[in-house]
Amino acid sequence: MIQDILVSGLISSSVYALLAIGFSLIFGVARIVNIAHTAFYMLGAYLFYSLLVQLGINFAIAGLLAVAGVTALSLACYKLIIEPLREHESAVLISTIALAILFQELMLLFYGGHYLGIPSTMDGAVSIAGVSIAYQRFVILVVAFVMLAATWYLLNHTRLGLAIRATANDLEVANLMGMNVHHVALATVAFSAALAAIAGVVVAPVFVVDPYMWLGPLVTMLAIVVLGGLGSVKGSVIGAFIIGFVEAITVFAVPSGAFLKGAVALSIMVAVLLLRPQGLYGVVFEEER
Repeated sequence: MIQDILVSGLISSSVYALLAIGFSLIFGVARIVNIAHTAFYMLGAYLFYSLLVQLGINFAIAGLLAVAGVTALSLACYKLIIEPLREHESAVLISTIALAILFQELMLLFYGGHYLGIPSTMDGAVSIAGVSIAYQRFVILVVAFVMLAATWYLLNHTRLGLAIRATANDLEVANLMGMNVHHVALATVAFSAALAAIAGVVVAPVFVVDPYMWLGPLVTMLAIVVLGGLGSVKGSVIGAFIIGFVEAITVFAVPSGAFLKGAVALSIMVAVLLLRPQGLYGVVFEEER
């Protein structure tokens, strides 16, 4: 049981971290609550399925093309739908909900409502400190941790990362300092959607692909970003690992735990907020000071 909890917790936490970081970046830079974020995760899985299974493209190339395609689509959605409404927060929220449901209905139309499986491209398992992990699941861990490291490097050691952090800290001052905040927001949206698409690609061979696969991660992701603190990347990562391991313990140690993991995650979020309303690492934005 301990081995199952460890492996399952690491995998879930890694995927949740990729989703939560992207959501936090968009919220911090563009002040957008993007409900469609996990829909791009779903689209990444579906596009990967089409390229790999239906067209027979190589595994690595199919993954890269899927991520690139979803990233391009996210930029188009941002420019055509979200950016014209950015000044109206409620309109942006409603439009992202509508966008997510639109993607869901399109997947139902073109692929049907049944579950789709992607054949595993890797057989066997790797043993780390006596813990056996299937190669396909090990890929999830490797890719997730590489992307987490790349995100840390981007934010802390590049000019774009400096611009993202400055814009997230104070939008008006960043604009007065000569930063093109619109381009920064566009780059952030692209990077965040790429993280979501990568998460969809790596989990597709392990889990099933279906038009509703974006709903479960959406609820958990929202719990994570609120738990960690809205706009905090560090909080999103820590919150993802807390929720991921709590879910794993609930599933394997509690009878019928699979039906309770969502409720347990939300209960932890509520408990933390009662003690610390801004979350573990909440960011106080300029307009709230």
